[in-house]
Amino acid sequence: MTTTRVLLAEDDEAIASPLARALSREGYDVTVAGTGTEALSRALDEEFALLILDLGLPEMDGLEVCREVRAARPDVAVLMLTARTDEMDFVVGLDAGADDYVGKPFRMFELMARTRALLRRSAPATGAAEVLDAGGIRLDATARRVTVEGEDVSLANKEFELLKFLMEHAGRLLSREEILTEVWGDSDLRGSKTLDMHISWLRRKIGDDTGQQRRIVTVRGVGFRFDAE
Repeated sequence: MTTTRVLLAEDDEAIASPLARALSREGYDVTVAGTGTEALSRALDEEFALLILDLGLPEMDGLEVCREVRAARPDVAVLMLTARTDEMDFVVGLDAGADDYVGKPFRMFELMARTRALLRRSAPATGAAEVLDAGGIRLDATARRVTVEGEDVSLANKEFELLKFLMEHAGRLLSREEILTEVWGDSDLRGSKTLDMHISWLRRKIGDDTGQQRRIVTVRGVGFRFDAE
């Protein structure tokens, strides 16, 4: 059985060592990089399923590492760590290609849950539709490709999984807890801005952020619904 490889890019030894041990206990093969340049070099030269990336790395900023890794290795999941708590930093991280975002200090069990959720993404589940086509959006789960009105749209992994789940249940109101459990593997995130920021970013990418008619409809206090018409 192949061990899942995780690249941990963190220059603070007080964070890197216990986190690497926790990941190893979970059964992952962990490689630690202490600088941005080392992280980028390893991510491009070796095969990893997940990159846990500190935003404030020496030599090369985590955002730039994320952009370059995402461009060269689009299938690698990226979990960004940062001591910055401003909402704009969250948005910039998503724009750089991060799939999820955890602020420091973090709870270890929460970070492990986020890690498991990111690594759950793989081939479509047995019986699930491989191609979804609704509302002018075509999502090919096997090729991990999305087109909107015939034009290719680049989505980060978590945005892709979120859109896929919404489209699989088109017309049905999905609660925040359902979405967080299925896409993030953690309904306890319902009090955070994670889901709202990903919905906002996804709407922008699929051209759903202007006008009165939206494919992704917000039902305040409950959740979201994908309208195919």
